[in-house]
Amino acid sequence: MDSSNCSSGCYSMDVCSLLFCDSDRYIQENLDSPMPWIGIYIAAASAVCTLAMAADAFHGIRNKMLWFPCKYFSLNATSLTLLTVAMKLPMDFTESMLGKFDKLARLSSLFFMSTAMANFMTSLGSMDDNEILLNLTALGILVITVIVNVYIHLRQIIHSFHDPAVVGENREIVAISFMFLSLVIFCSSTLMVPTYRSYIESKYQEMHRIASNEGRMEEANFTVDKLRVVVKKYWLMAATGSPEFVLARSVTCTASGLICVFTAFFLVEAHIQQLFWPGEFSKRTSTYKWSIKWILATQFIGVFVGTIAPAFRWFTAASFKRSELDSKSFKSEFKIENYWIQRLVDWKERPLPLQVRHPRGKKLLHAAIRLILNLCIGIQILIVSVSKLVLVISASSFHLIGWLMILVVNASWNKKESESSIDSELDLTRYVLLLEGEVQLPKKTVKNIWNEVDKLIRTGKRQRPKNLIKLLSKSNNFNGVREFDSNHVPSLHSPEPSNCWSLPVVTLTCIAIALPKIPSDRGNQLLRSVGEGLSLSKVIEKSLYGNGALVNIRNAADVVWMGIELYRKWQDKDLCKSNAQGRTSKETLEELSNAAEMTVMEFLGDMNDFVMMNPRNWPVRIIAANSMYRISRTILLAYDSYQTDGLFDHLSIMIADILAACLTNLPDVITMKSHHNSTKERKNCVRQAALLLGETEEILEILQQRELPSLDPGKIAYIEEWQAFFEQNNENPEIPTSSNELSTQQSNGEHDAIEVQG
Repeated sequence: MDSSNCSSGCYSMDVCSLLFCDSDRYIQENLDSPMPWIGIYIAAASAVCTLAMAADAFHGIRNKMLWFPCKYFSLNATSLTLLTVAMKLPMDFTESMLGKFDKLARLSSLFFMSTAMANFMTSLGSMDDNEILLNLTALGILVITVIVNVYIHLRQIIHSFHDPAVVGENREIVAISFMFLSLVIFCSSTLMVPTYRSYIESKYQEMHRIASNEGRMEEANFTVDKLRVVVKKYWLMAATGSPEFVLARSVTCTASGLICVFTAFFLVEAHIQQLFWPGEFSKRTSTYKWSIKWILATQFIGVFVGTIAPAFRWFTAASFKRSELDSKSFKSEFKIENYWIQRLVDWKERPLPLQVRHPRGKKLLHAAIRLILNLCIGIQILIVSVSKLVLVISASSFHLIGWLMILVVNASWNKKESESSIDSELDLTRYVLLLEGEVQLPKKTVKNIWNEVDKLIRTGKRQRPKNLIKLLSKSNNFNGVREFDSNHVPSLHSPEPSNCWSLPVVTLTCIAIALPKIPSDRGNQLLRSVGEGLSLSKVIEKSLYGNGALVNIRNAADVVWMGIELYRKWQDKDLCKSNAQGRTSKETLEELSNAAEMTVMEFLGDMNDFVMMNPRNWPVRIIAANSMYRISRTILLAYDSYQTDGLFDHLSIMIADILAACLTNLPDVITMKSHHNSTKERKNCVRQAALLLGETEEILEILQQRELPSLDPGKIAYIEEWQAFFEQNNENPEIPTSSNELSTQQSNGEHDAIEVQG
């Protein structure tokens, strides 16, 4: 009886155990079922990183920037999040990962991380100190976490199988060693970023002063070629002083590139060995199943795509160094410049960050901090020295390992020389910004950098304002600057609102469009020409009118221009009604003048606010009305001198004169745009200056043939100073005083209608 009960009880326990095992197995299978899709998620994150690295490589090769700036793949929250997802395999404790493809995928993930760090190292140059600290901390946590997880996983697997060769321990140890070394180099580079940025900035400001002094000496005799040289000077300073470019030329970045090349070689070797010499567990599969091959493929491709930029940086730095090996002694080659350790030295010399009252405790804390910083300084010197050794060895043996890359690099430098004849005699190498002890950039490299300016100028030429150029060709002087406003017109308020270049231009355009019996094609052509001129005058006014000067006046011009360009209206008055109602030109002028005067007088009659007594604070519609009143009255004073058809031509030439006077400020604006105090905005500003130079080159050549008034440089930007100069010098405008003279000029072709552009 007892025996049967025992037997029955044991049987019941076995059944129960089997039921529990089946239940656990069922639950585990359900938990493992989505793992292949998680693998696809890992592959997708890796693919995004790969595409970003490929985009940076394509961008660098296309623009011949062999230092490969980090435009798409840089150290930020997005890239770190993607890399965290891509690192799931090395941090997965739940899988043994002993299969052939599993082991290769884990290894590829580790090498992928090292490659990613080598790619976005140069992005440190574009960050401020807080961004560097936060991003470097996040990167360090990620890398250390991966290394610790891989090490623990390896030790547990080895403890289970008692054979390191079974799990491929050696390769993963090499991989995490490369990863840790890349992190150390990364940290070493961050220590010199603030110091070299301040050093480069001081050199930039010094060269800016030299370039400004040279520009002032040549100010009276400017030419388009000289202006092109000015832009090239600033482009060279902005490009070579770019923090990313400086960091890409550093020895630590060169060493990181070499590590990246070794990473690719080790990964190829691992693939060859695993594919041709499979191990004991090669047929095992993890719960990632078929998705493991997708992870392996994307990260394998990512390693090789990501190797392009670091490898080119290494080869390029070695090719630059090769030219200076014979000219430097062995001791000078390994001299450690101050900017590598200056940050650590400053920290060591600072007072204690903590308030410690006990003298002995304070002394011990100070000694401990100094000891740690001295150790860090020693490590930093060691890293830089080894990096310098790597660069010297690479340069010395470059003809053995990089002859193909020399051909590629030289071909890219020699592909196209500058088109400007002046470039053959130029030597702008002194405007190259280099760190202490840094290799001189070859002249071909310098020429390749400034050739980018020629490309930008050619791009600007394709956008040249053809209609405006035709309008300016009808003008021979600047008489329209004085003609548009007369002192004989009584003021509606004292003082008068100030003036800018744009407001009289749009007001004159309104009057010209409102004149009767003017063909629509001529009116439309004038609008196109003025539109192109206003886009340039706005650039000039924004650049030269600092501290928000004349903002209301410029806004008034913008409002008037929008009304005439879109609706052919001036303050809700249809400018085309004069044609329909059969008014004469004089009646049209009187109507516009009366309407403008009434608008201003109504405003002045209702004005009680003391602030509004200042014309700068007037509403834009009142400022526009005052301008219309004065200009229309000025034209009415000399109305008898014009025929109906001749008035439109005369107004067109007056507009051209004002725009021409405004555009004489273009050389100053282009020079000002070439310089910017912000390092981040510097290249973009010079790029805009080069595009503006190309866009206005033909205009500058037209203005170059004219004699400018002898105004002070600080006054030439203001239209009122031009008017005061003409009045002071009693320069009467050379305009036709009779209809006979106007008819004679028209027969000579001076006032022919401007051709319509398609």
